[in-house]
Amino acid sequence: MPDQKIDNLLNLAMDATPQERRKSGNLNIGYDPATRLWDVIIKYSGPESGLAGNGIQVVPLLGSYAVVTLPESEIDEYSHRVQVEFMEKPKRLYFELFQAKGASCIRTVQTGRNGLTGKGILTGVVDSGVDYFHPDFRNADGSSRILRLWDQSIQGNPPQGYVTGTEYTKEQIDEALALGENQGRRLVPSSDYSGHGTSVLGIAAGNGRASDGVNQGVAYESDLLVVKMGIPRENSFPRTTELIQGIDYLVRQALTMGRPMAINLSFGNNYGSHKGDSLLETYIDMVSSTGRLAICTGTGNNGNQPLHEGGTLKQGQTRQIELSVSSREPTLNVQLWKSYEDEMSIYIENPSGNRIGPLDEKLGPQRYRLGNTDLLIYYGKPGPYHLTQEIYIDFLPGKTYVDSGDWKIILSGKKVRGGEYYLWLPGGNTLNRGTGFYEPRAYGTLTIPATARRVIAVGAYDSLVDSYADFSGRGSRMLPYLKPDLVAPGVNIVAPVPGGGYRTVTGTSFATPFVSGSAALLMQWGIVNGNDPYLYGEKVKAYLRKGARPLPGYEEYPNEEVGWGEDVIIRLH
Repeated sequence: MPDQKIDNLLNLAMDATPQERRKSGNLNIGYDPATRLWDVIIKYSGPESGLAGNGIQVVPLLGSYAVVTLPESEIDEYSHRVQVEFMEKPKRLYFELFQAKGASCIRTVQTGRNGLTGKGILTGVVDSGVDYFHPDFRNADGSSRILRLWDQSIQGNPPQGYVTGTEYTKEQIDEALALGENQGRRLVPSSDYSGHGTSVLGIAAGNGRASDGVNQGVAYESDLLVVKMGIPRENSFPRTTELIQGIDYLVRQALTMGRPMAINLSFGNNYGSHKGDSLLETYIDMVSSTGRLAICTGTGNNGNQPLHEGGTLKQGQTRQIELSVSSREPTLNVQLWKSYEDEMSIYIENPSGNRIGPLDEKLGPQRYRLGNTDLLIYYGKPGPYHLTQEIYIDFLPGKTYVDSGDWKIILSGKKVRGGEYYLWLPGGNTLNRGTGFYEPRAYGTLTIPATARRVIAVGAYDSLVDSYADFSGRGSRMLPYLKPDLVAPGVNIVAPVPGGGYRTVTGTSFATPFVSGSAALLMQWGIVNGNDPYLYGEKVKAYLRKGARPLPGYEEYPNEEVGWGEDVIIRLH
């Protein structure tokens, strides 16, 4: 029987054949086939001393969480250790990319009497890295504003307590800057190949030196802490195991320095119940109460994509959910989440009209063949931290591609009380154009971890026309708390790019740092300037909500699209 202390995907991966795992775009995430080692996130109780072992490497995190690297053959036995409460497979993360400061009234706050600049506050980002040579992250004397840079992709000298990457200090970065680009990048070889992290950090805290102050960021005098995610691998996407360690590192740095910090997370993923109950989300909620922090994350860019479907099924009723699969789709997966107490018969029909089902309501994997497509299905049960039940469906090509055409997932209500059901496809533009639900639902398209309770969840609007950006992920009443919290400019934003210049960017990735910077300014006013020493955590969120301005076209606030409104720093007295 599958181990219920292990999440569904990891249980399925353990049972799947090597060929099934190779064909799936999901099951091998977290696994290194060269070493046959897994990275997993665990929640544990008791002492750290009993977590490691022969061939098992442990990175303890704050709040009795840890990232564990261990052989595949040891996973089942390891999960049975008394102190291990739950084990979660890593998930792949995606960038949330797709006139602004004036629209947010930030310029007024920066330049008014007793203007706020972020001085005394730390701005931390976990992202794709930073071009530390960019003038926007350097002081007038040419030295760096970056106090610490942990590049997880460069092996050699990890921070104390961690096992991957290399940590660079301000002194090392300053030495590299003094040497110039050619020699300096040999001393500190960290780069931002995508430019995503450079742009995000520049919006939140760049000082605009490369543009004579024209493209100045929000908290432009804050000190900077940067984590570059990513252990080099075939698909180049970072994972939740890297993100959770990056957050942990930033929080520990802020605690050591005894300083307040605003953290920016502009990554997300679609896998999970979207109810805030994954180990990543519960970790973020826990760590948000550690020290003086404000954690901001984007809502993702799935609002106008056909990746989410849902509704309410009544007893005796049948619903047919149609899924279009375009040609040359190598693999895809569907998550179906429902209340455990609701009993539904589930059928799957391929484009030729052949049908399987009802699926067996038993814990564990099921295998079927429809046409030239293999279906690998896991019918789960609620875990120790979940109320909902997942039915996971992996579409694997029998030959090269999944059969294209109109697939159907059919739900029939047997014994229904609530009847709500939700389905998600993978995000991050990993699917071909034309693959998606025929009747998608925009509500509930928040990406994880914007669904965590204590984060400040940020959507996007177009500041040029003062209207909501339809790509921005929306909240849903399925959450026990309303999201997003607010929206910020996220369309055609000018931001720094590696090499010293600027570019125009769009997406909730770039709306989020406006709010991270705003949080830093609020904490400067409250904590550094002595107006409110307790202005951090949920109090920052409360101030931002109170100061949010209505967007045209909305009568009810808060709502699932823009939350409490657009980002405007509250008038401070």
